[in-house]
Amino acid sequence: MDFKDLTCAAVSIESGVADVVLTATGKANRMGPDYWFQMPTLFSRLEADDAVRAIVIRGGEHFTYGLDLPAMGAELAQFLDPAAGAATRTKLLDAIRRLQQANTAVARCRKPVIAAVSGWCIGGGVDLITACDIRLCSKDAKFSVREVRLAMVADVGTLARLPPIVGQGVARELAFTGDDFDAARALRIGLVSEVFPTPAELIEAARALASRIAKNPPLVVQGIKEVLNAGSEPAAAASLATVALWNSAFLPSLDVQEAIGAFLEKREPQFRGQ
Repeated sequence: MDFKDLTCAAVSIESGVADVVLTATGKANRMGPDYWFQMPTLFSRLEADDAVRAIVIRGGEHFTYGLDLPAMGAELAQFLDPAAGAATRTKLLDAIRRLQQANTAVARCRKPVIAAVSGWCIGGGVDLITACDIRLCSKDAKFSVREVRLAMVADVGTLARLPPIVGQGVARELAFTGDDFDAARALRIGLVSEVFPTPAELIEAARALASRIAKNPPLVVQGIKEVLNAGSEPAAAASLATVALWNSAFLPSLDVQEAIGAFLEKREPQFRGQ
């Protein structure tokens, strides 16, 4: 199957394993418009391709810094006026639901997906890896559920899928604080199942794990994922629906305008709960 028309990732397939390398935009592999629009198509094609039995998804030097605010700013700016009326907030609800589909496509893909994380994995990156079935990282990996620092409730997957992975207490701590944490803590809390000394060793190990999965009966492997998803994805869908409604009502705020201004001006934000 051909993936050359998609620009969100570079895809190669060998011996049943699809290697998906994010080609996001801007500094440190940020998630720009192509990511959000094309991921559902990419994973639909991977699911339909009988040559693919397992998938490894990774970034470059950094997994991703998350949402590309400069690239997405024009689309998002129209929704951020605190005085926005019902029509604008309805459009925001539709936009959030569309963005959510990028990572839900990964979670619902019948083929097992392994995230191989090196460098930074921030915000939207955590949304993505929590949609994957297995997470591995290199020693240099660093993570953050960063949305709270931007005056946002994380709305494209983390709050739906992180708690079953690391537990409610840890998930709440990470989401409430926005703190950075390293590979050692990621392993300790169960976000990743193994840490490797270097990014090269990480990629080799991720491919080896995917190859072992690919050698098993493909329909059985897919059935295992379907059954496991039957227990987890309905709850995730309910959470995603709730946060989409919440953010369509509360995201347009003076605090989010302050967060974006502080980000662009490289200063500390001053939040006032407005």
